[in-house]
Amino acid sequence: GQDTAEDKDGKPSGKIVHLTFDDGPGEHTQHLLDILNRYGVKATFFVTHAFPMYEDRIGEEAAAGHSIGIHTYSHDFAKIYADDKAFWKDIEKMQEIVVKETGQRTNLMRFAGGSSNTDSAAYTQGIMTLLTKQAEKKGWHYFDWNVSSGDGGNDSTSESVITRITSQIQDHDESVVLCHDTKENTVNAMEYLIPWLLDNGYTLLPLTPDSETAPHAVLN
Repeated sequence: GQDTAEDKDGKPSGKIVHLTFDDGPGEHTQHLLDILNRYGVKATFFVTHAFPMYEDRIGEEAAAGHSIGIHTYSHDFAKIYADDKAFWKDIEKMQEIVVKETGQRTNLMRFAGGSSNTDSAAYTQGIMTLLTKQAEKKGWHYFDWNVSSGDGGNDSTSESVITRITSQIQDHDESVVLCHDTKENTVNAMEYLIPWLLDNGYTLLPLTPDSETAPHAVLN
């Protein structure tokens, strides 16, 4: 392969891509872990309690050096956005599972729907403003995304995931890409996407508490 273009500090000058995966772990997570491992790439998983039988994958994700963040326990908007107490109770429930599987707490999170979602207003007006303030006070680092794979819909294919991501990342020096490891087409797309990113000089990194939080969610 070609040498990465280097700047004066000898750091790769390529753009940064954070691949993030929501809603798992699920039946396709192991396949994704295998792909990431094959290319030596680290990603970020925002986990839920949707598929309890796969929760040991959270420990595998952490052991492999991926970042673990909390998405929610239930992902039930009516429940979690009923009021702030209900929200934090749900988050803490998921935190217990993360601790059980990884041995440590996480301070990374992604709000269901993103921090500027409008769906929550159907349950409590202004709750996102309150929760984002509380999150910062409680020491959470929350991440939205500035690139969407579009895989939230049922009509997304591996091809459409690849096309959307490769076209949108051109616009950002640092991309936070929204994907779901619960979607088979998305996981299959990574077989092609990850080597393409590496071949084109992109640096793939997991999110950490020091990462810039991506600007407002691109809602798809």
